[in-house]
Amino acid sequence: MAGSDPTMASLEPGLDGSLNRGQADSGDAPGPPQPPGRPAQTYLDELIGIPKGSGPGFSLRKLWAFTGPGFLMSIAYLDPGNVESDLQCGAVAGFKLLWVLLWATVLGLLCQRLAIRLGVVTGKDLGEICYLYYPKVPRVLLWLTIEVAIIGSDMQEVIGTAIAFSLLSAGRIPLWGGVLITIVDTLFFLFLDKYGLRKLEAFFGLLITIMALTFGYEYVVVRPAQLEVLRGIFLPYCPGCGREELLQAVGIVGAIIMPHNIFLHSSLVKTRAIDRSKKEEVQEANAYFLTESCLALFVSFLINLFVMAVFGEAFYRQRNEDVHAKCLNSSVSRYAGIFPVNNATVSVDIYQGGVILGCYFGTAALYIWAVGILAAGQSSTMTGTYAGQFVMEGFLQLRWSRFARVLFTRSFAILPTLFVAAFRDVSQLTGMNDLLNVLQSLLLPFAVLPVLTFTSLRPLIPGKVLMTLIAGLVCAINAYFVAAFLPTLRSPAFLVPLGLLLAAYVAFVAYLLWTCSIAHGARSLARGRHGRFGFGVALDPPGVAGSR
Repeated sequence: MAGSDPTMASLEPGLDGSLNRGQADSGDAPGPPQPPGRPAQTYLDELIGIPKGSGPGFSLRKLWAFTGPGFLMSIAYLDPGNVESDLQCGAVAGFKLLWVLLWATVLGLLCQRLAIRLGVVTGKDLGEICYLYYPKVPRVLLWLTIEVAIIGSDMQEVIGTAIAFSLLSAGRIPLWGGVLITIVDTLFFLFLDKYGLRKLEAFFGLLITIMALTFGYEYVVVRPAQLEVLRGIFLPYCPGCGREELLQAVGIVGAIIMPHNIFLHSSLVKTRAIDRSKKEEVQEANAYFLTESCLALFVSFLINLFVMAVFGEAFYRQRNEDVHAKCLNSSVSRYAGIFPVNNATVSVDIYQGGVILGCYFGTAALYIWAVGILAAGQSSTMTGTYAGQFVMEGFLQLRWSRFARVLFTRSFAILPTLFVAAFRDVSQLTGMNDLLNVLQSLLLPFAVLPVLTFTSLRPLIPGKVLMTLIAGLVCAINAYFVAAFLPTLRSPAFLVPLGLLLAAYVAFVAYLLWTCSIAHGARSLARGRHGRFGFGVALDPPGVAGSR
C-alpha cells in the first residue's frame, strides 16, 4: 500500500529533510529552534519493537506489533458526543443518513492517514512541527484552540459518565455526584498507566469491545430492517429531508472528526521502533498503521451504525404521548414523567435514549445501554490526557507530569459541568453535549489545515484535489453551522462580540488556508518572509533545496 504511494515518496525528502534543516539552521524559520539535545521521544517513552520478517509480504505478527495507536485513536469516534449525534440522527431521519455516517468515517480515515504519514516519516508529531514552522502568534493561537477542543472532549466524557451512573443507580446517584466520580476515574487511569503501553492499549481495546457488545445487543433486540439499513448505508439519498435533517447530517461530520485526535495519532505512531533511515521500514510502517486504522475505524463505524439504526427503527418520529403511555405500563414507569403528554415528536439524548429503550424493550436494555455509555465516557479520559500532553509538549516545549496534566484538563471540564448538573436538569446537561459537538466542528480547521500543509510538499494532482475537497468540506460545514446558529440569537447585544469573534476566526482560517496553498505549489501567494514558505519548508526539488 504505502510502497506504491508516490506522494509518500515525495514527502520523505521534502518534509523530513526540511525538518532537519530547520533544527540545524534556525535562521530559516521565524519559529524558535528546537532545544538542542532533546530526544525525539513521545510522552509515551516506551518503544514497542517490531519483529523482523523472514521475507516480503504481509505478516500478522508485524500487524499485531503495530496494533494499538489506531484503536486508541478510534476512541474519539465513539465518545458520548458521537453516540448522542447518532441516536438523534436516527430518531430524526431514520435510516436516511446512514450513508453520511459512512462517508464521514472515510473522511476521518483520510485525515488520520495524513497524521500517520507525518509521524512515521518525520519522527515528530504535528504539534512539534507546528512549533518549528509557525511564527509565535499563530503557534500560540493554534495551541489554545486545540486545548479548547481537548477540554470540550473531556467535558463530554464527564457528561457521559454522570448520565451513565444516574441510569445505573436508578437515579440514586445525582448528576452532580456522577460528575464528582469522574475525579476518581482519572486516578485509576494514572494507576493503570504505570503498567506499560501495551497493557494500556489492551484496556482500551476492552472498552471498545464492551461498547460493541452493549450497543450490538440493542441492535439485536430492536432488529432493524436489514435491507433498509443496507440501502441507507450505500445509497446517498434523503427523500423528504429538510433543514432539521441537514443539520443532523452536518452534525455527524462534526462529531466524528475530533481536532485533537489528529495531533494525538501523529504522536501515537511514534511509539513503534522504526529505523527512519531505511525507506522500506518507513513504507512498511505506513502500510501496517493504515491497515490497523482501517480495522479500528471499521469497528467504530459498526458501533455508531448500531446506535443510529436502533433509534432509526424503533423511535423514528415517535410522539411524546406514545412514549409516555408506553413508559407508564413498563417496568421503568418512574421515568414516564420526563416525556410530556403532547403530540410533538420525541426529542432524544443519551439519557432519554436509555429510558426509551428500557420502556420498549425492558430494564435490561436500559442498563446495558448505560454500561455502553459508561464505557464510551471512560474511554476518552486517558486519550484526552495524552493528546493534551502531546500538544503542550509540541507547541510550548513543556513537559508536565501526568497528574498535573490530568488536573489541568479535568478542572476546566468539571467546573462548568458540575455547575449545570447541580443547578439544572439533565436536559441542560445533554444540551451541553450538542453544543460541544458544534464546538469541535468549528475547531476542526485548526487541525486539518496544518496536517494538510505539512503532508503536501510537492503533491501530485490527486493530492491537490483531495486537499481542496477536505478543506472545502470542513469550511462549508462550519459556515453552515454559523448560518444556522445566528438566527437563534434573541438578544442583539450578542451580535457585536460574536461578530468580532467570527471575524477573528475567519481571518485565522484564511491564514492557515494561505500557508496550505503555498505548500501545495501556489508560490505566487507567498509574500515577504513567506517567500520560501516562511517556516523552513523546502518547496523546491531536493537538488535545488540542498544547494541554497
